[in-house]
Amino acid sequence: MGTVFSFDARGGDHEAVRAALDEAVAELHRVDEVFSTYRQDSQVSRLAGGELDLAACDPEVAEVLELGAEAERVSDGWFSTRYRGRLDPTGVVKGWAVERAARRLAEAGVRGVSVNGGGDVQMVGAPGPQRSWRVGIADPLRPGGLAAVISAAGVDRLAVATSGTAERGAHIVDPRTGRSAVTDLVAVTVVGPSLTWVDCWATAAFAMGSRAGLAWLESLPEVEGLLITAGDEVRCTGGLAARLG
Repeated sequence: MGTVFSFDARGGDHEAVRAALDEAVAELHRVDEVFSTYRQDSQVSRLAGGELDLAACDPEVAEVLELGAEAERVSDGWFSTRYRGRLDPTGVVKGWAVERAARRLAEAGVRGVSVNGGGDVQMVGAPGPQRSWRVGIADPLRPGGLAAVISAAGVDRLAVATSGTAERGAHIVDPRTGRSAVTDLVAVTVVGPSLTWVDCWATAAFAMGSRAGLAWLESLPEVEGLLITAGDEVRCTGGLAARLG
């Protein structure tokens, strides 16, 4: 998927966890083969080009497209599975794949697992007794610095996703125009139970801009957000403070 994945698994039977880890890594490679828009022979590329019907694709393709359609509905069209007019569900795939990998390891009996896919993180359980997972949010305006630290204290599942221009430049598209989104934001971090969804919500909120994006995130259940503008203004949803630590 063009990025680095890392796994931090604590506790559980070593052999079972090792097997689950091998399966999770193999599944990530398979997901890339199925969904990559850079591979002409991937199912998604062939589907987009009219060479393949959805019924002939792996069941996961329909699942991801349904998730994308739901994200588009909830965001009132600010999230889309089309990129410049062509089918491109990659905005859903990474978060969905990372969440599935974390779930696989949790089901193998680990006490706690954190899976990081290109800076987006799904956490399940805890790293140890009286300990919680913590995720640093990179400051987009101060390389090497942190804008905040998110804590998973008190919850069994937490995910953190960030969309912005610091790492990849202006890659987020405004679905209304098909062109790069022009907003006052440089980064949006969204926190919630599911990486599949918070990854979608971070992308949509970024395209909306700080004012509309913040108001929309406030309306979503079990979701908090941190928005940073190009003018170095930080805006947060009302419940984010409970997740800082």
